[in-house]
Amino acid sequence: MSDFAPVRQLDVRRRLSDGRQVRVGRLAQNRQGVFFQYDDVYCREHHSLSPFQLSFDTRLHAAPPSPHQGLHGLFADSLPDGWGLMLMDRLFRQHGIPPHAVTAMDRLAFVGEHGMGAISYHPASELVAAGEADHWSRLGELGEQARRLFEGQTDDVLATLAQAGSSGGARPKVQVYLSPGTTDRASTRPRPELEPWLVKFTSSALPLGHEEGLCEAAYLTLAKRAGIETPEWQLITPPADSPALAWLALRRFDCSLQGRYHMSSACGLLDADFRLPSLDYEDLIKAGQVLCGRPAVGRALFRRAIFNLFACNQDDHSKNWTFLLQDDGQWRLSPAYDMTFSPGPYGEHATAFKGHGKNPPLKVVQALADQAGFTRWSEARQVIEEVVTAINAWDEEARGLGISAGVRREIAQHLDALQKANRALLTG
Repeated sequence: MSDFAPVRQLDVRRRLSDGRQVRVGRLAQNRQGVFFQYDDVYCREHHSLSPFQLSFDTRLHAAPPSPHQGLHGLFADSLPDGWGLMLMDRLFRQHGIPPHAVTAMDRLAFVGEHGMGAISYHPASELVAAGEADHWSRLGELGEQARRLFEGQTDDVLATLAQAGSSGGARPKVQVYLSPGTTDRASTRPRPELEPWLVKFTSSALPLGHEEGLCEAAYLTLAKRAGIETPEWQLITPPADSPALAWLALRRFDCSLQGRYHMSSACGLLDADFRLPSLDYEDLIKAGQVLCGRPAVGRALFRRAIFNLFACNQDDHSKNWTFLLQDDGQWRLSPAYDMTFSPGPYGEHATAFKGHGKNPPLKVVQALADQAGFTRWSEARQVIEEVVTAINAWDEEARGLGISAGVRREIAQHLDALQKANRALLTG
């Protein structure tokens, strides 16, 4: 595509939960950077999409140069990272466009209407339009191509895979629409008779290999036992010739029966850099309480923080905390996701506990509990006991899902070590 020209302007639209689409405003780019302006009608009839960092008015708002590649955090949330960016770059290269020539606005145009949440960008990239003709695929074929790409066995990217792979995270995955009761054929377009799912594939190159999906399924079960809201999920059996054991599919919580809910991560809401340990649970709890206006949100975030601490889910960065906006302007905490065994570098969390990356002292957790809205420490300690009791069912749940003895033992050793290191939280 030798005549490639960078995108200069994009219309931003929002899909409401009842299916209606409304114009939010316009993005524009020049040599000075990226600018956004809310639409006057949207400001009068709807609600702010980024209440902490973007003024809700019709002035022209320049995007900060960092940490979102020159985008406002609101729109940076629409872009994939890791896996999705790799797919996007490969497809641009296949059309003769070097990645260094691609701007963040070009990437938003590529996302078009295929991103997570309710925000879409118009006009969509010509590369998307070229692949829209056939939006049906075999899920097994998508999974196997994703695995081969992730393992470096091929460089070719199907347009359908690139369109369906625009969610965040480093693992290979797709956003698809499946018929109830079957996982054979998948569509990249929503249809009334189809259900929205995020399917996570596996690879031998992942830390837990082809048992990644099974382990995350076990952790979702443990989290639910611990009183944490989780998405609906199912395990999908890969094709017979695939080395994969099972693929984990999560029902998308940003989709209503007819439309979408606007979804913002803590990364986008607070302009936090998810690639660095830039978030603290103290700030996250405060932000959730202010945003949602409900005391229960602080306590729910505390419970999730404790789960991450004792379950060794240390990849708890700012993109793994999400809030949903309803049509009436009320924000709520999304179901928990990416809750899995994930030891961090040096055994430290991406989100700190009042400055502590691991093994927070009793007084620190007591202060977080107070911030979260617990009137007495005994109430917070009860939450900790409930979480630890749920995590102690790891081997039971893992056995039931067929996770190998070696992986069960490896994770159990980590969990035991964390309980010993944080015993003061249960006895203090």
